[in-house]
Amino acid sequence: MYLNCHTYYSLRYGTYSEESLLRLAQEKGITRLTLTDINNTSAGLNFVRRAPEFNVRPSLGIDFRNGIACCFVGIARNNEGYLELNRFLSHHLHNKLPLPERAPVFLNAYIIYPFEKVLLEEMKAFASHEFIGISLRDLRRLPFSRLIEYREKLVVLQPVTFRNKRDFNAHRLLRAIDNNVLLSKLPETEQASAQDCMYSLENLATAFSDFSFILENTERLIQTCEIRFDFSAQRKPQNLQTYTGNEASDIELLRRLCQEGMPYRYKDPGPEVHARLEKELDLITKKGFVSYFLINWDIVSEARRRGFFYVGRGSGANSIVAYLLRITDVDPIELDLYFERFINLFRANPPDFDIDFSWKDREAITRYIFERFKHVTLLGTYVTFRQRGIIRELGKVFGLPKAEIDLLCQGQYPNSRLDEVARLVLRYGELIRGMPNYLSIHAGGILISEQPIHYFSATHLPPKGFPTTQFDMVIAEDVGLYKFDILGQRGLAKIEEALEIVRENQPEAFQRIDIHDISRIKEDSRINQMVKSAQCMGCFYVESPAMRMLLRKLEVDTYLGLVAASSIIRPGVAKSGMMREYILRHRNPERVQQAHPVLLEIMPDTYGVMVYQEDVIKVAHYFAGLSLGEADVLRRGMSGKFRSREEFERVKAVFIANCRKKGYAEAMISEIWQQVASFAGYAFAKGHSASYAVESYQSLFLRTYHPLEYMVAVLNNGGGFYRAEHYIHEARMLGGVIHAPCINRSVGVTRIQGVDIYLGFVFLKELESRIIDRIISHRTAGGTFASLEDFLDRVSISIEQVSILIRIDAFRSTGGEKHELLWQAHMLLSGGTIREHPRLFPPQNARYQLPQLHATSQEDAFTQLELLGFCLCSPFKLLVHPAVNSHGSGDFPNFLDRSIDMYGYLVTVKNTKTHTGKQMYFATFIDQQGEVFDTVHFPPVAAKYPFRGKGIYRICGKVVSEFGFLSVEVVKMEKQPYISDPRYAEIKTSTRLLAQRQEQMRTPSEIRTSRGSASLPKDSR
Repeated sequence: MYLNCHTYYSLRYGTYSEESLLRLAQEKGITRLTLTDINNTSAGLNFVRRAPEFNVRPSLGIDFRNGIACCFVGIARNNEGYLELNRFLSHHLHNKLPLPERAPVFLNAYIIYPFEKVLLEEMKAFASHEFIGISLRDLRRLPFSRLIEYREKLVVLQPVTFRNKRDFNAHRLLRAIDNNVLLSKLPETEQASAQDCMYSLENLATAFSDFSFILENTERLIQTCEIRFDFSAQRKPQNLQTYTGNEASDIELLRRLCQEGMPYRYKDPGPEVHARLEKELDLITKKGFVSYFLINWDIVSEARRRGFFYVGRGSGANSIVAYLLRITDVDPIELDLYFERFINLFRANPPDFDIDFSWKDREAITRYIFERFKHVTLLGTYVTFRQRGIIRELGKVFGLPKAEIDLLCQGQYPNSRLDEVARLVLRYGELIRGMPNYLSIHAGGILISEQPIHYFSATHLPPKGFPTTQFDMVIAEDVGLYKFDILGQRGLAKIEEALEIVRENQPEAFQRIDIHDISRIKEDSRINQMVKSAQCMGCFYVESPAMRMLLRKLEVDTYLGLVAASSIIRPGVAKSGMMREYILRHRNPERVQQAHPVLLEIMPDTYGVMVYQEDVIKVAHYFAGLSLGEADVLRRGMSGKFRSREEFERVKAVFIANCRKKGYAEAMISEIWQQVASFAGYAFAKGHSASYAVESYQSLFLRTYHPLEYMVAVLNNGGGFYRAEHYIHEARMLGGVIHAPCINRSVGVTRIQGVDIYLGFVFLKELESRIIDRIISHRTAGGTFASLEDFLDRVSISIEQVSILIRIDAFRSTGGEKHELLWQAHMLLSGGTIREHPRLFPPQNARYQLPQLHATSQEDAFTQLELLGFCLCSPFKLLVHPAVNSHGSGDFPNFLDRSIDMYGYLVTVKNTKTHTGKQMYFATFIDQQGEVFDTVHFPPVAAKYPFRGKGIYRICGKVVSEFGFLSVEVVKMEKQPYISDPRYAEIKTSTRLLAQRQEQMRTPSEIRTSRGSASLPKDSR
């Protein structure tokens, strides 16, 4: 009976979820309901999915508005009508067009114009599908309006936006946020009426008792509306059904491609390979996933054709079909990847293929997908109101000063310091917490559907320029739309660019590289030794302090070992306490016998320890006796994407009950379940870990054989776990000669010539990008710059910008000393006018005699700190008090279980908490020899000796060993001061000398006068 209902997906307007709306209808005895969010269809599918649970027959529509002004409400008669409405809204959203005052002709949708709108626009003629909406507040005016004559066109259009006063208050806050005004200044015209509520059928009938024909018209209209989507477990995928246009042709093509890929992947495929292939093809065909595989094959084939570097990962890496199609580089036979994790008869959704591309190539491959297939869209997601955002938005709404808003955001304030307004911000913030704030884009999800995407949702057009759904991945999967994950990754960009740099810097060596020859790379002894010794700085996924520590503890020197380590490091395994147990069993084979025999039989490769998502399925199936379908429920429940917690809890109960029937001890059942539960949201599929390990090995290959080129690529692609400064230091340790930016050799990014590495102009934080472009273009067109004068004649630049270049010594190739060049620049640009074009003829500049000037290395270091953020010399040279010892990480074996006094330059700090909630730290430093070492700061030390920013610290502590990994347990730490900035020391000295000279030149009377005036304030007091 209600044709105009809003949820909080009427963004910054509605106040509750679609589930709350349905529950409200159930309480009021309403069995027919139409959801019509404002210019939005985000809640539509889930509203239809959940409605039967509340005994509601749903219908869908859209409340079309320009701002808050309602133009008309569209209600779909059927799915085709919903498609029409979505297309119409999407057209206007994409093109940022205002909605028209009159709706177009819809063949399968009704249009309802609000009573007030009809009067203001003086509408008179109405088509058969058009109606006039009457709300409760319109009833008083209706008898006195000409519209009473349109008896057949009048229907109930009572907006449903609020449940109570609390919702109305939340609505006012949202409207103030949307209008960016103080709550006290919010116009009533920007708010809904507080009467926009749902009333029981009895109350509604009473209100319209004098106009029963309106109720009858409404009933007839809503009875003709029916919309259906299949949410059953047996639903068919709604993705593109066939790749070739014919199902039989798809199957034939998939088989042929697998056979063609066999020689590339297997030199001598045995019966196991062929049996696995047939098993997979049979199941893929039965589940209707053939086109899904072919579409992924099409995408990666295009990537190879364009020379794009990519990695396929996700559960799809468990598939030999994916391996043969070159979607992934992971051999499931070699790794014994569990087929049922990849796909099983109980699984409705296809496997995940997360295909990573270089961040530089991702947009191009996305555009190809949109051009290649017909019905394509990006997958949406919602950005919700969270604590800090709420405080900032409501702080402005209530008129708090920025300083107070910042204080509230920090969350560290005693209640006694809060005034009434601040308390209001915190209290009212609870009204909107968790509500959608605006629509955004899923990290990498793309939908390729059989039907037009507007059959399911309207689309909007974010800045990326690709149509995007108004629902998220969970709702998409509910209706059978499964995403293709096309992701951007900097790790791949580093590999891709490193190969390009090697081709330029070492063309002969480049000819011998096959980065895709994974088998050879995995068996390379030099690379495996790098893994074992954790020499992995800059390498994908293995460079963090925690990962380097784990590699040293495990003494990993094989690809399979790295696959395990990539998953063990995840919080799920660590949280369960099994990471330590895995290490113990890995290093002590005798300890393996402590594992439960069933678990050891299920997971012999991981010593009976659950490490991968597949292990949970194996344990659930073989240890607890769950069906594969039930085991998959557990697996999905761990992913963090699972919706039905009730179903998950039911499977948990079956898990425990089955274990008891098998006679397992209660302590063991509890322990195993805790391990399963600890994986929630954190576990990796084994194929996922294997894909990561492949990329790690490719990175390690380049770091081992082409370290300088690889480090340059790392710098040019955003670094990694550490700051750029650390990768520059690493390049120096690997034999590179580091140069500050140079006007004749540098470009925007860092480049290498032989072993000489020239930092890019982008490292100069205050240098404008347009100046960088001008330098490079003029140098390319006219050759290198011979002098500062030559540079200024050819490049239009301000004195501020050229000063940056001179101070970093970018003109050193011209032979000029930078202090002299600064004087010359000020003389040559004394007018301050910036020319937009180079001079046609070089001018004859006056020659000036300058005093002899020079800079010290310490001055250079401080200039580099200012302009680059780090210095290019050793920071230990800047200490006020030189180090009293030269101890480094190389001395750790001699100080094992003994105290050591040493110095370290801080690289990174990880804040963490003990199980009792106390703060502690793990830190990484560089010693005086340039080597990395790690420290542990337990809570008492962390509280007494906190970190005080970047710099050098003197560290006293005990060298300890854990599984062979040596680190320092800090007992005392003190940051060491740098020398005063020598660039300003002379100014201070000269100022002091000048003051002394002036004092000496003054007369006695002047001195007495000045002393007398200085005492006046005292006398006046």
